[in-house]
Amino acid sequence: MSSDAPAGRTQRWIIIAVALVLIGALGFAVGRFTMFGTQSAAATPGTTSPEAGFSRDMQAHHAQAIEMAMEIYRKTDDEELRALSYDIATSQAAQRGEMFDWLVQWGLPQAGGPMMEWMRDAGGSAHEHGQASSAPMTDDEAREAMGMASAAEISALQAASGTEADCLFLTLMIRHHEGAIPMADALLELGSDPRAREVAQAMKTGQTAEIDAMTSMQNRLGCSG
Repeated sequence: MSSDAPAGRTQRWIIIAVALVLIGALGFAVGRFTMFGTQSAAATPGTTSPEAGFSRDMQAHHAQAIEMAMEIYRKTDDEELRALSYDIATSQAAQRGEMFDWLVQWGLPQAGGPMMEWMRDAGGSAHEHGQASSAPMTDDEAREAMGMASAAEISALQAASGTEADCLFLTLMIRHHEGAIPMADALLELGSDPRAREVAQAMKTGQTAEIDAMTSMQNRLGCSG
C-alpha cells in the first residue's frame, strides 16, 4: 500500500509535466490566433519596444515560477497548496507560450538587450523597481529586482520537505509575484499593443489575487518570517 502512493504521485507529476508542455503549445497557438488581424491596425513592436522587453523578461520570470510550482506540487501534502501550485504552473505555461509567439510574429529574437531596460520611459527615466542609475542593471541585479529566487534559494526549496518546504515556497512565490506586478504596470503604462496590454492586466489581476491566497496559507500553516 505504501509503495503505491509514491508511484502514484510520480505518475501524476509526469502527467502534469506533459500537460504543461501541451499548455505552453496551446498558449503559442492562442498567441497566433489573437495576433491574427491585429497587427495591421497597429505598428508591429520593434526589438527595443516595451512589448518585446516585457515578453522576454516575463518569459524568464514565468519559467522560474513554473519550476518552483512544479517542485512544491510534486511533494506537498497540503491540498490547497497543491491546487494553487497547479494553477500557477499551468496559467504561466500558457502565458509563456503566448509571449514566445508574440516575438515570433513580430519577427524578433527571443533574447536581446539588458533585462528591465525596456521599463524606462521615452525620456530615459526608470519605471519602478528603484532604478536610480542611468546605467543598465546586470542580469543578476535585474533578477533580484524582479523578485526572482537565487540559485541558493531554489536549492533550499528542492532540499526542504513538509511544512518547511510549503512555507519556503510561499515566501519565494509571494516575492516573485510582487516582482511581476510592477512589470505588468510598466507595460500597461508604456506599451500600445492591445493583446500585450490585455495579458499584462490579466497577470496583474491574477497574481494580486494569488498573493492574497498565499498570505492566507502562510497564516494557516503558521509560517514565520
